[in-house]
Amino acid sequence: MQGWVAVQKFPMTAQGLERLEEELRHLKSQERPAVIRAIAEARGHGDLSENAEYHAAREKQSFIEGRIAELESIVSAAEVIDPSKLSGDQVKFGAKVTVLDEETEEEATYQIVGAHEADLAKKRISISSPLARALMGKKVGESVEVPAPGGARSVEIVKVRFK
Repeated sequence: MQGWVAVQKFPMTAQGLERLEEELRHLKSQERPAVIRAIAEARGHGDLSENAEYHAAREKQSFIEGRIAELESIVSAAEVIDPSKLSGDQVKFGAKVTVLDEETEEEATYQIVGAHEADLAKKRISISSPLARALMGKKVGESVEVPAPGGARSVEIVKVRFK
């Protein structure tokens, strides 16, 4: 099987894929044309070697093109998983898991999502995060130890739901 290359699939929710596709559309339809105009305008100002506007626009163009390539790669390898089609009390990708910190008695709910759609502020944690890895495959009522910078913490799984 020479020449065969395995394509890495990126699990994600439909909403996560939609956000990435929207960012890609925005970069291609808005940001890319704007930076091309900025480069053309800066070129019109003469000597490029000392033209800060030109160099800044080129740097921004490089960033935009890199992000477009990255997003195209991720989107083409996305494997959409619909959490609403899942059920049970076992933690799986897409689950919303409520955990109780056994030390502080604080509850928190997180959704386990793909690495490219994680957003801690919105309580979406990456499937590759220490907490998600500790929770995967476990059931309601189980306690798990989660490695953390200040030392391992124990959390109990209070609820698992899929929506």
